[in-house]
Amino acid sequence: MSISYLLLGSNKNDKISNIQQAATMLGSHCAVKILETSMFYETEPYKKMDTNWFVNAAVKIETTLKPIELLRVCQDIETKLGRDREHEKRWMERDIDIDIIFYDDLIFKNDFLEIPHYLVHKRAFALVPLMEIDPEIVHPVLNKTIAELHQELEAPEDVFLYGTVIGDESRD
Repeated sequence: MSISYLLLGSNKNDKISNIQQAATMLGSHCAVKILETSMFYETEPYKKMDTNWFVNAAVKIETTLKPIELLRVCQDIETKLGRDREHEKRWMERDIDIDIIFYDDLIFKNDFLEIPHYLVHKRAFALVPLMEIDPEIVHPVLNKTIAELHQELEAPEDVFLYGTVIGDESRD
């Protein structure tokens, strides 16, 4: 079994529902067990692009899938929830985005996937929800915790607590 941290994000249509549906689909996969989820965070678009703000949440999972298999599962969920990678522009509006941020302490790169995610250390919208789950996660390349990486951000984008957790609309 491996532990992986994923970041789910949406800035199109019903953002909360998109993330909840993606998490439900992930958790219903026979090779994935959701261990913990963060609260929802409303986040400024990366590079302050002129687009809708995102809602993001982090998910800690246990899986028997290899990284490429997990990527395929994530991309299949994205497609089922309306994402069309062939016709979208980078950093623009999308119904759902699922990024593999960490997979155990693996360092991996090919044409389709880079673990740890190549920009996680520069993105407050990823670091903040990850810190909620586990601020002591160590970036295997930079050898710094998520909390340390967050403290080192020079110009972090705005990240605001949205108020609920995945699967629990009653929490404010």
